[in-house]
Amino acid sequence: MIVTEQATIIYNHRKPDEIKAVNEVSLTIDQGRIAVLKGPSGSGKTSLLSLVGCMSRPTSGKVIIQDKDVAKLPERFLADIRRQTFGFIFQQFNLIRDISVLENVTLPLYPIEGGFQEMRHRAEQVLERLGLMHKIKQKVNTLSGGEQQRVAVARALINDPKIIIADEPTAHLDRALSLDLLSILQKLNNEGKTIVIATHDPLVYDHPVVTQTIEMMDGCVEEVQFR
Repeated sequence: MIVTEQATIIYNHRKPDEIKAVNEVSLTIDQGRIAVLKGPSGSGKTSLLSLVGCMSRPTSGKVIIQDKDVAKLPERFLADIRRQTFGFIFQQFNLIRDISVLENVTLPLYPIEGGFQEMRHRAEQVLERLGLMHKIKQKVNTLSGGEQQRVAVARALINDPKIIIADEPTAHLDRALSLDLLSILQKLNNEGKTIVIATHDPLVYDHPVVTQTIEMMDGCVEEVQFR
């Protein structure tokens, strides 16, 4: 489902402060995996995650998503692939705090055939499964941290993505909420979704739900383990 071939990201290319954030990484993540990119800050895991999620382009090499090389596609095509293929869960949640739960969750749907009624129907479906229907009209800034995380998950699911990309999703959660999130991700994986997580949290990468661990250091893949 996800393949990189000698993928490299160089920031400030050919300048004195050049940084090779991802260094000739060749990697395969099969459909149905829960894969974790692990490593300390600066190891390249977030940069590699951005390649896998089509949020950035490689300086060189290939990124192949569902048998399509996306590395050199025009941005309008990349935007369509992101919209149709991926759901994103960010470290900071990236919710708009002064609008409602419903409005936050439906943002990735614009524009959509069927208009507001179709958007609301989809949002209600995902909010119901995450136990948030009673919060649908509340502004995000009135929710607890755990509820905000669930809103972020609902937003990631609104387009029924095949792949979920999560960047340090437990960074601002306590142990109980982190385990709750992992339980949600496990259920989504059981439904056939592929999940790729970047984290330095041992609670995540040591959890039995993870089926592939990719250890990174200095932009390189040091070790890949399967469970």
